[in-house]
Parts: sequence; C-alpha cells; structure tokens
Amino acid sequence: MITKPRLQALVRKLPGLLLNVLLFAAVLLAVSAFQARDMLSTSGTMAPPLNGPMLDGGHYDIATVEDRPVVIYFFAPWCRICAASSDNLTRLRRWRDEEALEILAVAIDWQTHAEVRDYVERHEIGLPVILGSRQTAADWRIRAFPTYYVLDSEKRIRRRDLGYSTQLGLFWRTWLVD
Repeated sequence: MITKPRLQALVRKLPGLLLNVLLFAAVLLAVSAFQARDMLSTSGTMAPPLNGPMLDGGHYDIATVEDRPVVIYFFAPWCRICAASSDNLTRLRRWRDEEALEILAVAIDWQTHAEVRDYVERHEIGLPVILGSRQTAADWRIRAFPTYYVLDSEKRIRRRDLGYSTQLGLFWRTWLVD
C-alpha cells in the first residue's frame, strides 16, 4: 500500500522525471532528423523510378504497382542491423494484406547473386527482392542501411527512416498511408 509520505515524494519527483523523458525524446528526434537530412523529402515528392532484375528472376518496375501504398526496404547483405530488422518486414506482411500494401526489399552494395540469395534464405524473407545498383542507391539517396521509404498509392514519398525499426514502428509508418 502506498502511504501518504511515499505518494508525496513521488509527486515531487514527477516533474524531474517528465523533464528527463522530454529531454530524451527531444534528443531522439534531433538525431533522427540529422540522420534523415540527406534522404528524399516526405513533402509529397514523387518517388524516383525503381526497376531492375529480381532475385528470383523476372523484372520489377514500381510503375506497374497500382492503387496501393508501397514499403521499400533497402538493405545490404553484410549489414547486421538489416539482419536484425528484416524479420520485422515479414511480420508486417502477415499484418497487412498484399492487396492493401506492397512490400519489397532492394539489395544494395552486394557482390554476387549468391550473397543476396543466402541473406534472403537465412532471414526467411518472403518478399520480392530487387537486385539494386549503385544508380538505384544514388536515385533513392541511400547512404546507410537499412533505409525505408513508404509511398502512397500515387507513389509520393510519405515516410522515410533509416536504421533498425521494430514491427510496431513499421506498422505505424504504414498506417493511414493511402
């Protein structure tokens, strides 16, 4: 049971605790904004073209995706943070219907098809995988891995982020994007 003196002590500590939480949140937002400073804008900017060979054969062109938002996950097969976060994409696919959201992975900074295939198999990525190029990385301003972009149904950039993202974070970024 909480006694009156304990409750009073807790109430006295509350402003300091709230100040620390706000300071932590401000630092987190500042670091995030700094990291994203060179990424493509989210102010309704049209996404650059994205097309290329797919790991499992065939050719992908984002221009053919109609009437649904798209999550694009840029990764490097050697990236440990990519390895830690790639499972969250698979979970997002289970949460969001394919008809409602296109999710694709784009391999950047890879040496061989086998290297990408090994990464995809090791992490059980059941998504379309595009074999990106240096030009793809330049067009999308990929400077770090993993990098995420969320496009609306008209292929405008609505969300962006880089680094590890939880499945809840991915769900949040795709929520309410038409």
